[in-house]
Amino acid sequence: MGFINLAKLHIGRVIRCISWRVLIFLMSFSYPVLYVVATAAFHYMSIHLEAKQGDIAKTVLITGDPLRARHFAKSLDSAFCYNGVRGMEGYTGYYKGKRISIQGTGIGIPSTALYMHELIHDYGVQCVIRVGTCGAIQQGLALGQLILVREASTDSGVVQHYHREAHGLPKADASLFALSQRVALNQQLEVKQGAIFSTDLFYHEDPQRYDPLIAKGVLAVDMESSMVYAMARYFSVKALSVLTISDNILTKEALPPEDRELRTTRMLTLALEVAFEDL
Repeated sequence: MGFINLAKLHIGRVIRCISWRVLIFLMSFSYPVLYVVATAAFHYMSIHLEAKQGDIAKTVLITGDPLRARHFAKSLDSAFCYNGVRGMEGYTGYYKGKRISIQGTGIGIPSTALYMHELIHDYGVQCVIRVGTCGAIQQGLALGQLILVREASTDSGVVQHYHREAHGLPKADASLFALSQRVALNQQLEVKQGAIFSTDLFYHEDPQRYDPLIAKGVLAVDMESSMVYAMARYFSVKALSVLTISDNILTKEALPPEDRELRTTRMLTLALEVAFEDL
């Protein structure tokens, strides 16, 4: 199934490129002004990303908060901003000589799916690492704790478009997950590893909503990782989710906004090292 989807992806990309080139070529004879406009527009390959072909690296770190993307880009050498459409900033630069991009996606599964699709389908991205925050649903998890997400269940019907229940839960790429474990060990980072839950609803009126998940040992809740893993498997690309606990849903503790940037530094360093060492 993965090979068929990947073949469709590449065939569709080739057909689209050929079609546009033929159209632009024909325009050059009859409508020279439109030809100039279309030639300029052709360099921009998607609806929500204004990057030109080649602006985005094959490995991309995605984060819900576009301002966090700007903050994280400071860790890259020679970074430049390739996208500002709808305020979803994206940057490309170098980390230890390897070209890496960082893209904001907005909150939630639908918004994440939009940017995932365009990054993979229009720019040929091959590895996606989510760096974001989550809410803990286990008593022993502290604020600022790092989580390596092995798998992510969800209540979202949208995810089922890319991942059928018969395939089990959407999971991290095995090689990336193993690499993240080694990097965390080498950096002497204390990390938790396990399952999380990706929800479509941030607010909910049922106080016992997460009780079944707590009983199963699910570590935390976010709003994106399940879709990241589902789409990655569907399109045969690598994906990993590395999260920082920003609040504990059970104890009601939460990091103040200013601390969230500082507490995510270890997460970023871990993700960049994984991106750098991934072959």
